[in-house]
Amino acid sequence: MNNKISVPPRTTVTLDIVNGDLEIFKHATVKGTEANATLRVSGTVYCEGDNTFECSLSAESLKAEDTVTVHGDLEIQNDVEVEDGSLEVYGKMTAKSVDVDDTLCVSKDLIADDVEVGGNLKVDGNVKAKDLELCGTFESKGEVTAENIEICGSLSIESKADIKNLEVGGRAKVSGGIIHEIDVGGTFESSAALEFERIDVGGIVKLTGRNRGEQIEVGGSFRVEGDLEFEEIDVGGRVEITGLARGCEMEVGGRVDIGGSLELSGTLEVGGRADVSGEVTVKNIEIGGALRARKATAKERVEVGGSIATREGVNARFVEIAKRGEVDGPINAEEVIIGKDARAGTVYGREILLRTGANAQNLYGENITIESHCRVNGEIHYTNQLRLEESASLAKAPQKVEKLPF
Repeated sequence: MNNKISVPPRTTVTLDIVNGDLEIFKHATVKGTEANATLRVSGTVYCEGDNTFECSLSAESLKAEDTVTVHGDLEIQNDVEVEDGSLEVYGKMTAKSVDVDDTLCVSKDLIADDVEVGGNLKVDGNVKAKDLELCGTFESKGEVTAENIEICGSLSIESKADIKNLEVGGRAKVSGGIIHEIDVGGTFESSAALEFERIDVGGIVKLTGRNRGEQIEVGGSFRVEGDLEFEEIDVGGRVEITGLARGCEMEVGGRVDIGGSLELSGTLEVGGRADVSGEVTVKNIEIGGALRARKATAKERVEVGGSIATREGVNARFVEIAKRGEVDGPINAEEVIIGKDARAGTVYGREILLRTGANAQNLYGENITIESHCRVNGEIHYTNQLRLEESASLAKAPQKVEKLPF
């Protein structure tokens, strides 16, 4: 038999067990007995709002029309629905589904399949949910485990995350963990090592520690204070990685700064300048501005619109320096083109071409072509053929040799 118990408005009652439904009117308070600090309701708890439970609450369902406060644990077998109000739980909260129009605050763990909050969600413990959706801010001090999180506002997780899909309209800050799909409209930050499959952020990304992922697409800037393993990077602004960077493709519209070495199985494409403290090892290099590195090695091509500066040189199958470009450090390639009015140091190559007005220190090649108004300040050694226009200026007479020094 289902017995319904009602609590009048603006009253305080003490209850232990309710075999049926419990109806609580406006501004009423419910306490548990001294022997049992948990109120157990076999049916549904109906709250008119501004209600307080000075105990833990266990029920089949909870439905409220305004704010409800629980000074203890809240254990609901099925649904929690709070219309036009907030829910505060000063303990652990478990439910099958949660729907709160305004704010939900939980001082310990939150466990639910589906959570929907119209305002803000704050959890001081861990969060475990299948789907979580809210319009405001999500703050969790503990670990968060979820399949899907969708937030219009911002997100802050102070412990590790294990999330399949994360979508945030504003700012998202996590403390490392595993997030497979990351889609953030504003900024994304991780203060510890993060594993991911895809990052798609409209503004700024900042990662810390040893990070590993696959696809990275950022409209603004991308910074890693540590190491990064990846497949593809596509950044509209600037990329900064303080440690080692290892991946496949990197395309950056602005500038690249790497504190360690850069290893790519594919192409490094930079619209501006690339500064690498260590060695660059890639398949192709395409730089619109300048390249600075200890050493640059490309399996195929190196094309630079501005300048190259290396201590140990550039090695590739093909190297081309654009018009008025500058090279500081040796070049070693099968084919080398020094553009019009460009400047280079020592060049080793099977095929070497100095276009009009170019300047080089030393040339060592099989076939060398020097166009008009070029100047070579040091040696020219060749093994097969030298094509020299009359107006070129040479510091020393060219020498045909049996063997080149490379």
